[in-house]
Amino acid sequence: MALLSIIVPSYNEEANILNTADRLTEVLTKAEIPFEIVFVSDGSRDGTYTKIREAAARDERINGIEFSRNFGKEAAIFAGLKQAKGNCCVVMDCDLQHPPEVIPEMFGLWQQGYDIVEGIKSDRGEESGLHKLFANLFYGVMSRLMKMDMKDTSDFKLLDRKVMDVLLGLTERNTFFRALTFWAGFSSTSVSYEVQERAFGKSKWSFWGLMKYAVSNTTSFTTAPLQMVTAAGIVFIAAALILGIQTLFNYFTHAAVEGFTTVILLILIVGGLLMVSMGVIGHYIARIYEEVKGRPRYVIAKDTRKERAAHEKETE
Repeated sequence: MALLSIIVPSYNEEANILNTADRLTEVLTKAEIPFEIVFVSDGSRDGTYTKIREAAARDERINGIEFSRNFGKEAAIFAGLKQAKGNCCVVMDCDLQHPPEVIPEMFGLWQQGYDIVEGIKSDRGEESGLHKLFANLFYGVMSRLMKMDMKDTSDFKLLDRKVMDVLLGLTERNTFFRALTFWAGFSSTSVSYEVQERAFGKSKWSFWGLMKYAVSNTTSFTTAPLQMVTAAGIVFIAAALILGIQTLFNYFTHAAVEGFTTVILLILIVGGLLMVSMGVIGHYIARIYEEVKGRPRYVIAKDTRKERAAHEKETE
């Protein structure tokens, strides 16, 4: 029977590792699905990797790696894709807000021939009003740019091996996994799920961290901000023409009045627009600089598979 890989990015999830491993093992064993679990510790500063090593010692189907430092969730997902040996994989969060009970349904749809099975949130759980507002705004913009409905999507999804290979073959370093599965195409379907409460710990995402994540993903996947700069420039040129015509008309009809305040405001507005535009352009240049350097997405410091192999070699 086909092997299913479960990829679990983890950052400071010491309290969740063993519980997540046990829940996944229970659900997948009951469903009679051959599986492996790949934990990816994203430079955690607690005992996350120690717990991963403990879980791996209890069950050979569980493995994990640890980064040399924090490289981000996108890097952790791609490291998991690289490590996975299954015919298909499921990416899910370590805190079990993505319910393991949905995985057998995903696997069943994959067996029916679907290459991608998207997890769609039927309920976003306990999120602040501000978080929901910005999330809806961000995914609304991304949906319009991609001409696909990304609302209520998540990283919780199943991918066929050929989809995994396509994503791993991408040469870009700055990626947006959630959108790339839409971009890749292939036959897809979806399942709905309710976001669960965290069993242990609390979310590692701050508001500003989420904002930074949104900006990074937007600029890594689309040039829309640059186009917005161009559009803003056109609007200001049109406004300048109108204002210029009005000013000349007032001058020649001797109706011109002192406009020191107006001039100052226009200078501030135009200056602000120029600074923001330079910032957007500079951000894209920085992304190009990062890509040109060609550094790896991540650096692996520890690997339970290698540790297990070394131990077996020593005991021979």
